[in-house]
Amino acid sequence: MNDSNAPGRQAPAENPRPSVLFVCVHNAGRSQMAAGWLTALAGDAIEVRSAGSAPAETINPSAVAAMAEVGIDITRATPKILTPEAVRSSDVVITMGCGDTCPFYPGKRYEDWVLDDPAGLGVEAVRPIRDALRAKIEQLVDDLLETPASA
Repeated sequence: MNDSNAPGRQAPAENPRPSVLFVCVHNAGRSQMAAGWLTALAGDAIEVRSAGSAPAETINPSAVAAMAEVGIDITRATPKILTPEAVRSSDVVITMGCGDTCPFYPGKRYEDWVLDDPAGLGVEAVRPIRDALRAKIEQLVDDLLETPASA
């Protein structure tokens, strides 16, 4: 149950907290930045996960730097392998360049966001990807936390 006095956006009390899984190949750039944005913009109202089909060992340092410029710290994030359980337990699965490696389960909402891969790019080239992610995340938050009109 949500505390109506808690700060930040809250999911409607009659709906369980929605969950989002961001998936990219290495789980080191796009998906980590998206998870950082969603956590920053939605707080605890949305459960956030990220994973990769072939995870890297560490987060992309240019992604870390680009997010730090907007006050979001993703240094504690670690690349994780994509599992069927992560997909099953998510309401929304957003893929970013992972192709057909993401398992499909009926009843899930799937979106494929076409964004450049920040692997090997400097922070200057990662900023536009970061900013495009913010715009997509803002729309996603609005969609998932939209309060239904009173009947």
